Amino acid sequence: MSDVEIDIAALERRMDGALHALRSDFASLRTGRASASMLDPVTVEAYGSSMPVSQLGTITVPEPRLVVVNVWDKALVNTVDKAIRNSGLGINPQMDGTILRLPIPELNEERRRDLARVAGQYAEQARVAVRNVRRDGMDHLKRAKAAGMSEDDEKLWHDEIQELTDAAIRKIDAALSAKQDEIMQV
Repeated sequence: MSDVEIDIAALERRMDGALHALRSDFASLRTGRASASMLDPVTVEAYGSSMPVSQLGTITVPEPRLVVVNVWDKALVNTVDKAIRNSGLGINPQMDGTILRLPIPELNEERRRDLARVAGQYAEQARVAVRNVRRDGMDHLKRAKAAGMSEDDEKLWHDEIQELTDAAIRKIDAALSAKQDEIMQV
């Protein structure tokens, strides 16, 4: 082999990062079951900056269809309530002092289809991220070829990058399929 090496481990790490981001996005999708992670995308203007709800109170899931947020600062209860209502999650908190109870309603068929479509969009964003990493690897490969890499080595690295990409896309498709099955369960 030539002395020019392609950092496959770095490409794999970046592709795994896209999969990790996808799983994080999937965790924020409401599937009809309570989950503390569903509040991850909700941010609240507090103390002069935008903060996630998890940094303003304790989030617990005492029942399968209920999330409870115990806000630490009484002055922020209304602000947290408003942020959750305006978040697009379709949840209306019930206030009880510094405690917000978030009952999770059953999803109707139309909302389930919408969530499955959103999951598909998240998966497509992850696929695009993986393809961008592949493109970066191929660009590096072209520069290495111009610097004197043999055609055999180029073919070897090209195949390895492509296999890595295909494996990452399969993982994304499997995660999407599992999430869509979870969403569509009645």
